[in-house]
Amino acid sequence: MKFEIISKDDKSAARTGRIKCPHGQIETPVFMPVGTTGTVKGVHQHELKGDVNASIILGNTYHLFLRPGIEVIRTAGGIHRFIGWDRPVLTDSGGYQIFSLAEQRKISESGAEFQSHVDGTRHKFTPENVVDIQRIIGADIIMAFDECTPYPCEFKAARESMELTHRWLARGYEHFLNTEALYGYDQTLLPIVQGSIHENLRKMSAEYVSSLDLPGNAIGGLSVGEPAEEMYEMIELVNLILPDSKPRYLMGVGTPVNILEAIALGVDMFDCVMPTRNGRNGMLFTSQGIINIKNEKWRNDHSPVDPDGNSYVDAQYSRAYLRHLIMSKELLGGMIASLHNLSFYTWMMAESRRQISAGSFASWKSNMVKKFSQRL
Repeated sequence: MKFEIISKDDKSAARTGRIKCPHGQIETPVFMPVGTTGTVKGVHQHELKGDVNASIILGNTYHLFLRPGIEVIRTAGGIHRFIGWDRPVLTDSGGYQIFSLAEQRKISESGAEFQSHVDGTRHKFTPENVVDIQRIIGADIIMAFDECTPYPCEFKAARESMELTHRWLARGYEHFLNTEALYGYDQTLLPIVQGSIHENLRKMSAEYVSSLDLPGNAIGGLSVGEPAEEMYEMIELVNLILPDSKPRYLMGVGTPVNILEAIALGVDMFDCVMPTRNGRNGMLFTSQGIINIKNEKWRNDHSPVDPDGNSYVDAQYSRAYLRHLIMSKELLGGMIASLHNLSFYTWMMAESRRQISAGSFASWKSNMVKKFSQRL
């Protein structure tokens, strides 16, 4: 993976860049649609490439390991061939999913034992075998195994967790260096900064992660319940330490407002299930604010979803029709809403890049944050 900075904003830490991966080029800042099990729910691959114009999607090691199983992916020739996607893929290590299992997992120095949510079988992830699993999956960018802490998390527990993540990172990185990619192209391993919302821990973690000099760096353990302002403080603190010359990936974040604020703090890569999950439940993001399409006020509104035309679906489907589909629990409703939200996020990232390049990002962001925060 190679990264170059194209332009910088002179009123914030925002920048545009370009990541080159084996399966293609990624313009940053970028939003990565989440395809947890090898599918972005309700959206065809041709729509992801066409209408959404996603340059990269995300898969999850935990879920792909359980279903369909890594041998199926291996015999297919890797994740790209298995799902019919020829652009870059990033896989999360599964650390967050294991964290969310709560009573069904046990963390130790050697790794994490967990019980499958699918069939109850027991498994163990270690820093080493998570690298092996991601080698078999074959994503362009793979993540080191980490432990995610809850919010709130006391300093002592957060420090112990962070130090464990660092030890796991050292083991995983060594194993990565001693293994090879399987499908004829290189893979890139990214480390993850942890430390909850404790400044000293975040500094220590960012310094350790930076010292490894890997091609990029991720920030994990945020957007787990902490106030947005605390999240922004941690991002700003960490990004002052992480090298400017490497892409920065903020994991699992978030709302349009969260993303714009994080871009202003120097983040380059984002992922979140929000566009598709919220879309399936009738929440639509638009350039003028948030729409709950289930509300009665949209029942006879035959105008486009986003009058400014920031989604391909606006030319075809009205608010009234989409409300009818969602209220009738028609599968097409969730598909259209997901497609709309993803294309809105793609527009937002493209417009962010344009505004940064034009030197007008700060004022544009300030205006958009107000709009994106309001309910229509």
